[in-house]
Amino acid sequence: MTKYTTKQIRNVALLGHGGSGKTSMVEAMLYMTKATDRLGNTADKNTVCDYDPEEIKRGFSISSTTSPIAWEDSKINIIDTPGFLDFAGEVHQALRVADAAVITIDARNGVEVGAEIAWELADEFKIPKAIFINKFDDPEARFTKLFDELREKFGNIICPLLLPMRGSDDQIKGFLNLLDDVVFVYDKNTGAHTEGQIPAEFQAAADKYKDMFLESIAATSDELMEKYFSGETISFEECVEGVHQGMIDGTVCPVICGSATKLWSIEALLNIMHESYPRHTAKKVEKIYDGDEEKDLPIADTKETTVFVYKTVADPFVGKMSFFKVMTGELNNTMTLRNVNRGGNEKFAHFYTMIGKKQTEVDSLACGDMGMIPKLVNTNTSDTLTSGSANWFFKKVSYPTPYMAMAVSPKGKGDEDKIASGISKLLEEDRTLKFENNAETKQLVLSGIGDMHLDVVTSKLKTRYNVEVELSAPRIAYRETIKKKVQVEGKHKKQSGGHGQYGHVKIEFGPGEAEGLTFTESVVGGAVPKGYFPAVEKGLLEAMQKGVLAGYPVVNLAANLYDGSYHDVDSSEMAFKLAASLAYKEGLPKANPILLEPVGALTVIIPDNQLGDVIGDVNKRRGRVMGMEASADKKGYQVLEAEVPASEMVDYTIALRALSQGKGRFAFNFVRYEEVPAAVAQKVIEEAKKNAEE
Repeated sequence: MTKYTTKQIRNVALLGHGGSGKTSMVEAMLYMTKATDRLGNTADKNTVCDYDPEEIKRGFSISSTTSPIAWEDSKINIIDTPGFLDFAGEVHQALRVADAAVITIDARNGVEVGAEIAWELADEFKIPKAIFINKFDDPEARFTKLFDELREKFGNIICPLLLPMRGSDDQIKGFLNLLDDVVFVYDKNTGAHTEGQIPAEFQAAADKYKDMFLESIAATSDELMEKYFSGETISFEECVEGVHQGMIDGTVCPVICGSATKLWSIEALLNIMHESYPRHTAKKVEKIYDGDEEKDLPIADTKETTVFVYKTVADPFVGKMSFFKVMTGELNNTMTLRNVNRGGNEKFAHFYTMIGKKQTEVDSLACGDMGMIPKLVNTNTSDTLTSGSANWFFKKVSYPTPYMAMAVSPKGKGDEDKIASGISKLLEEDRTLKFENNAETKQLVLSGIGDMHLDVVTSKLKTRYNVEVELSAPRIAYRETIKKKVQVEGKHKKQSGGHGQYGHVKIEFGPGEAEGLTFTESVVGGAVPKGYFPAVEKGLLEAMQKGVLAGYPVVNLAANLYDGSYHDVDSSEMAFKLAASLAYKEGLPKANPILLEPVGALTVIIPDNQLGDVIGDVNKRRGRVMGMEASADKKGYQVLEAEVPASEMVDYTIALRALSQGKGRFAFNFVRYEEVPAAVAQKVIEEAKKNAEE
């Protein structure tokens, strides 16, 4: 097996909207480089990368997969990522270890929201990018319209490189390569191409886009700029270097047109990756944390071997699979590495590279390369392992926050433990999942990025761990309190032979300042002995766990024990505890009890032209708009601040996507409890009584 050096390795993430053809591109690359002997097709559900049963069933990518591809003297680790927003965590993992990106665009559909998000993410992670406009075998695809749209969205950084030539009969005649001014004509059956001269009918278009191309790369150096403006010829070698330098600097994003299923322009794309994409060490430093302090670690100067685990898969057959990148040094199969984050050592005796689910064992990996090791004992995603003694660790993967929460219940009796066990394994591989056993609402609550995400999770629970579940809207953790003062008494008296039970209290209830119980006593003359005060307070605290309206916990309650009586023989702590509970049940219904609901702060980042729709939707959800301003980070976007009841936010993930065509983002965090409007409160109370009866 060929051994590759850091200089030869490229790590490239494929990004883009769902259905734009990322997985088909990987299939084409694998087939062209003879890594596979057949060209898989997503429609036939036989692709190398989409091998998980869920992906096969649904016909689209759910997780990111890495495929090493040998091209020229380079090893290109292609990371195929999902295009649907629900699986954004997989994209974040891929970008944490990628050194460059290719953004795919469907030639007929144009710049969809997934492409815009991909562009923003590539910028956020500061990695070079190229655009592959796929599916140019579609007769409705038009390059001029697409290119203009790209420049309008992303600016003059968009640099034409490989353009389609469509004849008057709507058939693609070939692709014009602006690097060396030749035309690639592809064989319809094999995808192989021959080179030819530019036809006269396309010369005007070629000249137009060649000038755009030269203008783009001229900005990469003073020498090229001088040549461009003086009209001197810029050589092929200078063009290649200009594209390379422009991509590194972030001033050039080459555009390549083709068709993955027909193998059109795949070779040209591989050449771009080989010639113009950077190696792992090109960025010079990696972000590390030494304690709480962020520092820059020089990659090339670090001699010890360190690996970063960017992804975990809980495979039901192989077991735990940890995918990693060698960040510094060289990894070989004689090493034992120390986990900086968790402590303990892990043996790296057997590790692999993977193409789809096919594993190939290797004995070493150079700095920048990527691999998989099974069955690590105490290592999880985002962990750093090292051969050295340092205690710093690499910057962890950042994930989007899961706001789509649903209650999980088993279809079969007694399966709660199986649910928890299965979800705990899924949590290892999917860090965009959140799971809690809510003691207050007595529900198991699962949170994800969207409804499709949660649907996949429930399907995995069934196929992997043989447990079927149902999802439903989670109960809201309401509270109860009172608004006026009342004085009541509670008397517990029982005689049953021998010693009886006697406790008698008079308590004034009222609204309290503190969140819980504010208990005071003003008893005079020893009407209630001091020794029974704690029992009275305890009785009230226990009673407050269940309100008088709908059975929700009571908050902000003040109670003053001002009188009562006792019996020398029959009084006891238990009797006074029960007396306090009786006073509570007597007093709270008379003290104008009200229902409180959790209210959160909502921050929405939304395109300018969709702000009105979002404000209207917030108002429908009983929300209050607190303010809005232009986004400092995203041109053409507004930031809306509002306060909205949590009960109105259950489906907000889905609603905002529909309102904004997937462009909107939001955050929602609990702020406080507020009184529920009477009409809404009545519905909540009736629902609570109905549930209690069931």
